[in-house]
Amino acid sequence: MGEDKLLSSKEANQLAEKLSSKYKDAHYYLNFKTPIDLVVAAILSAQTRDEVVNKITPALFGKYKTAKDYANADVDELVGYIKSVSFAGNKAKNIINTCKEISNKYNGKVPNKMEELEELPGIGRKTANTILINAYGIVEGIPVDTWVIKLSYRLGLSLNKDPEKIESDLKSKIPKEYWSKFAYVLKMHGKAVCQTIPYCSKCPVESMCPKNGVTKKL
Repeated sequence: MGEDKLLSSKEANQLAEKLSSKYKDAHYYLNFKTPIDLVVAAILSAQTRDEVVNKITPALFGKYKTAKDYANADVDELVGYIKSVSFAGNKAKNIINTCKEISNKYNGKVPNKMEELEELPGIGRKTANTILINAYGIVEGIPVDTWVIKLSYRLGLSLNKDPEKIESDLKSKIPKEYWSKFAYVLKMHGKAVCQTIPYCSKCPVESMCPKNGVTKKL
């Protein structure tokens, strides 16, 4: 296996353009109607499949509608609604504590500033980026999830392993017009083509991809 390679900014720009054009329908994968719905769904989604979260949220969102509703929730009752997700007990506590802070500190309104979101329990930078982009249309960065980590390396966009460093690399190479959907574009590409054993033969960016870490391909 050869040395890992990085794309130039020009090549990264072309790659982002090609992938974004290929996956025009890419969008955030969790269902929500309000910013508080999004906060809760995002907390629930950690280490849990999207389908599982989307299956339980209709009943959950029907029961709890505001930050105050969650802040005053009984932990055991809340766990009853979310028991099919991983670490349901911890997530229930995070949701209640986060919503208490939103209720008390922000008058029930989900904040729209990165630093304020990152101070909330259970909200890291990835989730803060997700909330800003999808609830408020504010694009400050790129949410870095497991697909973004995996494909950023394989496609030669970043050789870092730390999510914040990966985000910094992406922001330095990918034009801002692509940031809001780039995580969802990579997820669609990962599921359709760039799997554990990638289908390089049907990849729209195969000719420019350095295939870092790839030992077998289809």
